Amino acid sequence: MLRIFQQIALWEAISTVVLFFVAMPLKYLADIPEAVRIAGSIHGFLVVLFVVLLIMCWSEYKWPFSRVIKYFLASLIPIVSFWVERDVKKQIASAR
Repeated sequence: MLRIFQQIALWEAISTVVLFFVAMPLKYLADIPEAVRIAGSIHGFLVVLFVVLLIMCWSEYKWPFSRVIKYFLASLIPIVSFWVERDVKKQIASAR
């Protein structure tokens, strides 16, 4: 489950970058609002999946509540969510 959470954290971070730096400029500079609709929907789905998996990992791996809050808050700040993916990757490597 950690590996799945790590991948979702990565894709959630990438979707944020695509939404802010590709879709929004297309909407406002090229008058293509569909870009935000599509990228925003994908990003929203990944955010929900991220939170669900975060709660599942908290339960399964007995993470401290402080880690859960830290990961959740990091996911709210664009680009910072890449840190969550790297941190989980370190946990996976140390568990081997």
